[in-house]
Amino acid sequence: MSVVRINAISVPAERREVLEQRFAERAGEVSSMPGFEAFELLRPSDDKDVYLVYTRWRTQADFDNWVASPAFTHGHRAHNTDGPVSSHSELWSFDVVQHEEPTQP
Repeated sequence: MSVVRINAISVPAERREVLEQRFAERAGEVSSMPGFEAFELLRPSDDKDVYLVYTRWRTQADFDNWVASPAFTHGHRAHNTDGPVSSHSELWSFDVVQHEEPTQP
């Protein structure tokens, strides 16, 4: 089964728009990486300040290859040149042990 990596990013309310804009303008090269399965940027819909960046990969090695790639560096260039938007981030790691999709009629 797949592996999931979630980057939990604390973003002050006044910086939310900047974070979302950076993701909208990102290089998007992750989708062509071997082993990439899914990406979602999740905005908090309550009073929390934590965004979740959800990615799913075929294997841990596929994720590691992404992080070590020039494409990863390119996709994170705004963070490196314009500074971070967040006040804190933390990487969460999960293995998918069950998966279900809608049944087709």
